[in-house]
Amino acid sequence: MQQATVSARPSGRWSQMALWKKILIGMILGVIAGITLGPDAEVLKPIGTLFINAIKMLIVPLVFCSLVVGVTSMQDTRKMGRIGIKSVVLYLGTTAVAISIGLGLATLLTPGLGLDMAITEAAPAAKEAPTLVQTLLNLIPKNPISALAAGNILQIIVFALGLGIALTLCGEKAEPAIRVFESLAEGMYKLTELVMKLAPYGVFGLMAWVSGKYGLEILMPLIKVIAVAYIGCLLHVVVFYSGLISIVGRLSPVRYLKGLINPAAVAFTTTSSSGTLPATIKASREELGVSKGISSFVLPLGATINMDGTALYQGVCALFIAQAFGIDLAFSDYLLIIMTSTLASIGTAGVPGAGLIMLSLVLTTVGLPMEGLAIVAGIDRILDMARTSVNVCGDLMVSVLVAKSENELDESIYNAEATVSEKEAELA
Repeated sequence: MQQATVSARPSGRWSQMALWKKILIGMILGVIAGITLGPDAEVLKPIGTLFINAIKMLIVPLVFCSLVVGVTSMQDTRKMGRIGIKSVVLYLGTTAVAISIGLGLATLLTPGLGLDMAITEAAPAAKEAPTLVQTLLNLIPKNPISALAAGNILQIIVFALGLGIALTLCGEKAEPAIRVFESLAEGMYKLTELVMKLAPYGVFGLMAWVSGKYGLEILMPLIKVIAVAYIGCLLHVVVFYSGLISIVGRLSPVRYLKGLINPAAVAFTTTSSSGTLPATIKASREELGVSKGISSFVLPLGATINMDGTALYQGVCALFIAQAFGIDLAFSDYLLIIMTSTLASIGTAGVPGAGLIMLSLVLTTVGLPMEGLAIVAGIDRILDMARTSVNVCGDLMVSVLVAKSENELDESIYNAEATVSEKEAELA
């Protein structure tokens, strides 16, 4: 009995271990195995290929079902009104800016340049870049079933948004269909959770193959990716968010930055926007003076659809992978990355492993090799801490601006907090 207990203990510890720790262990063991085995480590690659195929399997149904559910959850479009429109526009707009910052920094700092990785799958044939008008026209699927079968992500997103709005406008008659999509979405969330359990093993197989083929040269670019992503996150919060607070809201950006410290710290440690929601609501009301009505609507909405930090991460990682595999992206590809990440931020909201799922969408849309997922998966937790904090900071920023525009921001609380801090600074 004692032997059985002892032997079962490691298995129990492994099953209770956080996923990010398992992935990190898988990455480290994969690097060790690859360096030890050298080119022979390619025999482990099929393990990673199975994981990549499972990720690909999730993309279309997950995005479609979760987008439809996300739109229909608003129930009455009139109820959303001005506040909802302002919030959604701000959330999507700041997401587009975030990924643009990520793309810009990755272009300037080139974290993947010189890695010279080879594409093992058949490389996509070179094609002439579509014009902007053609890209916009191609957003509307002529046949949505064909778009679903072909995995055309942008067309799927547009069709899902349209169907969700239509079901919402149908009222009670659409409730049976909405319940079906809700059930399908829950099933996809559970399937995603199951697939993500395979991530440590998939990362192990792929990292063993990558490190066996390229050696320790793969590690330095990962440090550069982390540095670029963190620099981008700081710029987005300190410069862009604070700038909006100052210019649009005509409020003290210092007060905003001090008010977000607690929820940002919670987000950094928990890596969950939803889990941070109580701290975010508390800070918005007690430290920033946002009304109960605004905070109760805008902040849960933001925890669902606002993924600025994740979008910035998409830009950095997508360009890193393109640079690592020596793939030149056209201007239209940059636009596709921005559009896909912005719209997919709604479709993958609340999904476990949303960062990797969104990155797989971007890679699929632009035609970048999916093996790149394995390279960044091992550092995903480190990146997740920063991007979740940015998401929460964005939620607070939007709640302040919306409350200010609706005359529901108690500026006496906002300014009183500043006065207290100033007095404390003087006493110190």
